[in-house]
Amino acid sequence: MSCPYLPEGPAQLPEGFDFTDPDLLRTRVPHPEFALMRETAPVSWVPQRRGVSGFDDTGYWAVTRHADVKYVSTHPELFSSFTNTAVIRFNESIKRDQIEVQRLIMLNMDPPEHTRVRQIVQRGFTPRAIDSLQNALRDRARSIVAKAVARSRSGGSFDFVATLAAELPLQAIAELIGVPQEDRARIFEWSNTMASYDDPEFAVTEQAGLEATMDFMAYSMNLAAARKQCPAGDIVSQLVAAEGLGNLSSDEFGFFVILLAVAGNETTRNAITHGMLAFLTHPEQWELFKRERPGTAAEEIVRWASPIVSFQRTAAEDVVLGGREIREGDRVGLFYSSANNDPEVFDRPEIFDIGRDPNPHLGFGGGGPHFCLGKSLAVTEIELIFNAIADELPDLRLAGEPRRLRSAWLNGVKELQVTTDL
Repeated sequence: MSCPYLPEGPAQLPEGFDFTDPDLLRTRVPHPEFALMRETAPVSWVPQRRGVSGFDDTGYWAVTRHADVKYVSTHPELFSSFTNTAVIRFNESIKRDQIEVQRLIMLNMDPPEHTRVRQIVQRGFTPRAIDSLQNALRDRARSIVAKAVARSRSGGSFDFVATLAAELPLQAIAELIGVPQEDRARIFEWSNTMASYDDPEFAVTEQAGLEATMDFMAYSMNLAAARKQCPAGDIVSQLVAAEGLGNLSSDEFGFFVILLAVAGNETTRNAITHGMLAFLTHPEQWELFKRERPGTAAEEIVRWASPIVSFQRTAAEDVVLGGREIREGDRVGLFYSSANNDPEVFDRPEIFDIGRDPNPHLGFGGGGPHFCLGKSLAVTEIELIFNAIADELPDLRLAGEPRRLRSAWLNGVKELQVTTDL
């Protein structure tokens, strides 16, 4: 819907400026514009050409302050994930029924259905469950870095994303749900295809994206069916074969694995990549990490990276937020990249400080029902991979500028060339 009851947008921003423009995020995260909005119009209407985001409306509300992002996140009765999903921008060519089928993913559910599904899947993410993976993931992190060491000895540079950042999240997901490690390349390809629809380098057509989703769903459903018939000691058996405790249907499990692959794999991979880039452009922080290994480092890496720039909600009723009247049905963009740099919450947020404490960032969501279920796993992965890199590749250095992903909502890096003197 249009919003004639407000001006067309903050006068301070250039006409037509859109925080979800994938060409913008291909070049940078718009931190100066976020700072301007936090100061002058923390909740502001951003007009769009009707349908450009895949929705039959003419824009969205940009929420840029930490406090407001938290408020929206913790009031699902006012702000729905189900109505238009949490993805703030799809391809312009997407059909409404293709958007609505994504409501079967937990990320796009509202209570009470979200509550039911989350209560089931969180059994696989208890502290005990994550602790049980520690040794296996530590060994995998060391093995991944050892292969990078061997590669670096042959001379020249190598891609940090493909060689180091991508591997541990993929292997962690495979370890968690009992997917054979040899299938991790297929998971990587499927998740890349589903998440990279805005980047022409990946040449992802609507049909290719649909096929990747269907292939991944079929793989996951077959895995669930196998575990129902022959339970094993993994999370899949717990989620689909638990008697008397509720379980997931094959469809629900398939969508859960897709969520793991995209929300878990893509985000952790990009956090690790941005973390390495931050270390290599802030060498004093890398020296500090190598020397002291502070337990606060992973949280600062996630704050600094903010791998998810934004998700959205849809107003379930008329509501006032930040002094603005938001109408029922309006889309509301939660800009985590902005909230994580709010000077009202963070002292000198523009500084990468691995000793930052407290660090109430919203990189895992703003609280509420959609707070990231895999936070402990992601923090564990980040700690393990950087410990291994610091031990075996302490003199890593940049060998080129990062190549960013063209995306409307991911702060993604496709390639980061690094080298060392080994």
